[in-house]
Amino acid sequence: MKKFAAEVELIESHGGAYEITIDGELFFSKKTTGHFPNEERLVKDIEKYIV
Repeated sequence: MKKFAAEVELIESHGGAYEITIDGELFFSKKTTGHFPNEERLVKDIEKYIV
């Protein structure tokens, strides 16, 4: 799915961390929620955030 133009950087970690930041702000954290994001829901949430 190509919806947003973005510069993406993978920062390796350990302990099951999976986090998404936008403009330096934490947007999603698997460590906090305990699950990976649903792609459709993630796109909708990002759209709300950037508008």
